[in-house]
Amino acid sequence: MPANAYVTLVTNTDYAMGALALVRSLKLTGTKADIVVLHTGGAPEAALVPLAELGARLVPAALLPTSEAFNARHQRTRLHADAPFTKGNKPAFHTPLDNFAKLRLWQLTGYETTVFIDADALVLRNIDRLFSYPEFSAAPNVYESLADFRRLNSGVFVAKPSQETFARMLARLDEPDAFWRRTDQTFLQSFFPDWHGLPVFYNMLQYVWFNLPVLWDWKSIFVLHYQYEKPWQKDHPKADALKPLIDLWHAYHSGTGVPDIDRLPNPAG
Repeated sequence: MPANAYVTLVTNTDYAMGALALVRSLKLTGTKADIVVLHTGGAPEAALVPLAELGARLVPAALLPTSEAFNARHQRTRLHADAPFTKGNKPAFHTPLDNFAKLRLWQLTGYETTVFIDADALVLRNIDRLFSYPEFSAAPNVYESLADFRRLNSGVFVAKPSQETFARMLARLDEPDAFWRRTDQTFLQSFFPDWHGLPVFYNMLQYVWFNLPVLWDWKSIFVLHYQYEKPWQKDHPKADALKPLIDLWHAYHSGTGVPDIDRLPNPAG
């Protein structure tokens, strides 16, 4: 088994669709690391088979054993009421409580270092160098203004699997009255307050395309992350504004017509 692995999480059929594009994009970078798909049982076997055919290792990952009170505080309707999303729309298949299952990455102790990547992302060029970064490394949650640099985005991060770390996480996660406003993202920033910052180009959020176009440079982007609306959704509110990024995702998903990233035009402005 290789010392390193890329890891993603599939919790339903939609994210299995996203993971297919992600796994294909990783394969195209020429990485020799393992690609692990944690899956919670929310996607049918038929949706997982194409991932295995691409060479991904499928690993069952049960939802965390959190208390009923914790689950109630973090179920979709209540969470979105207590901490509403005001910048974009989360799709109907987004189930916030499932996000915490990505912590099971720390149980993959057969690997020395892992790089987690959300299933709604694409890897556009080789990022194996991240395996030499320390735990915990993540890019800032930049998509609107410089103020975004204060918060990390958990769509891409570097971690060192450890049962001891996982046990400490579970104890901290479900403390009395614990409420993690942005689920795993808020928790991880609290658990790793001295997180190491990756360049934004290792987790370029799609809203940068129209909010901060001067920051966008295809030749510098390593990972493109489709936060909020997903590229496989039909006619979502920002589909027209994000059409070049949506078309790129579909090329990776189908495996046909993947362009030379360095030749793509940057956004106007």
